[in-house]
Amino acid sequence: MTVPFRFIHAADLHLDSPFRGMSKVPERLKEKLMASTFTALRRLTETAIAEQVDFIVVSGDLYDEADRSLKAQLFLLKEWERLQQHGIAVFVIHGNHDPLNGARAELKLPSNVTQFGATGMEYRPAYCRSGELAAFVYGMSYGKRHVTDNLAAGYSAVAGAPFHIAMLHGNVNGDQSHDPYAPCSLEELTGKGFDYWALGHIHTRKVLHEYPHIVYSGNIQGRNPRETGAKGCYVVEVSAARAVRLTFLALDEIRWLEDELPITGIHTEQELLLRLEEQVEKLALEGDGRTVMVRLALTGQGPLHQKLADPLTVQALLEQLQQLSPDAWVYSLDGHTRAELRLADLEDENSFAMELYRLAQRLENDHEAWRREAASAVSPLAGHAKLGRLLRGQWEELPVDWLQQARELTIGLLSSEGSEGRKDE
Repeated sequence: MTVPFRFIHAADLHLDSPFRGMSKVPERLKEKLMASTFTALRRLTETAIAEQVDFIVVSGDLYDEADRSLKAQLFLLKEWERLQQHGIAVFVIHGNHDPLNGARAELKLPSNVTQFGATGMEYRPAYCRSGELAAFVYGMSYGKRHVTDNLAAGYSAVAGAPFHIAMLHGNVNGDQSHDPYAPCSLEELTGKGFDYWALGHIHTRKVLHEYPHIVYSGNIQGRNPRETGAKGCYVVEVSAARAVRLTFLALDEIRWLEDELPITGIHTEQELLLRLEEQVEKLALEGDGRTVMVRLALTGQGPLHQKLADPLTVQALLEQLQQLSPDAWVYSLDGHTRAELRLADLEDENSFAMELYRLAQRLENDHEAWRREAASAVSPLAGHAKLGRLLRGQWEELPVDWLQQARELTIGLLSSEGSEGRKDE
């Protein structure tokens, strides 16, 4: 049995992230982007106070750079002092973005903050507001940026506490989307004797295991178009019976979203723009009052395909969308449409397009024939001195979906040229 308590698990604050590649956004939005990590941190403090948590654990990458900005350090210090006034303790480790060997100002941390060192696993007691021992909190910071050793191997629970929380900034089970820092396996973590692993480094929140709970909280603010959806922290409630309940709370100021619109059945540019505007308005609502940064993709087959193949058409549509609600900025409109193929009409033709279609069908159904045809088609490139060396091994087995894409593209072009010719006649 343990006393019930509540804590916040957060990670990857990345204070003062530069948000590169957003030079074309309006100035007002640019300022909001640049301030968003600080706004999210302020919301973290306000959430901790409102939820009356007993303590906070922050699992690495508090800052965006090893040589952290003075602005970020002073802002974080101010937030920690606010938490101190409310009796909320803070436990932090540093990760690959903010290792302890980075340049930093000479600042005295408030007494409610525990910063774990980099020489080995350490642990500290965490108390409830009532003064009773809630848990031991364990952690180890990065001493340098590139830590490829298995830090989890050095963790072990110490007797004397009713609950054990391990903080780790690392890559569990080799997530390919992130650098392989402090790699370890899920099986290894489940067998270490801890009740909760508060993980950082992976920016997508996910619960890898329950009892023991092994959890990535994700970052508190999306920093680029790849980091879509709500970002924030987990409020973790531990009952007297050691039951664990996780509640995600969003903290982000700017939310990155992606969506697509099929062009099937859309016949005019005006109709397409109207549908796109409706899509943007719907996405703006998903921001829950936040500003959303939107990437839209036009997909599918339809009569507008040929017009959308012109970059100027897509750019004109994008510029119109950027004049909509200030709560939603469409930073990208991508065209991934395909020509509308009327294969039933082709079947009655004795044309090159129909012969091409029949050939593609035969190759799709005969893997060996496709392999020979593909090898013959790319042989001039494969034999090229530089291209052959760069792409060696990739020519040997071309995927069948390349054939399907080439069939649709070529027949679509032939069909559109044929229709244009009939109009001219």
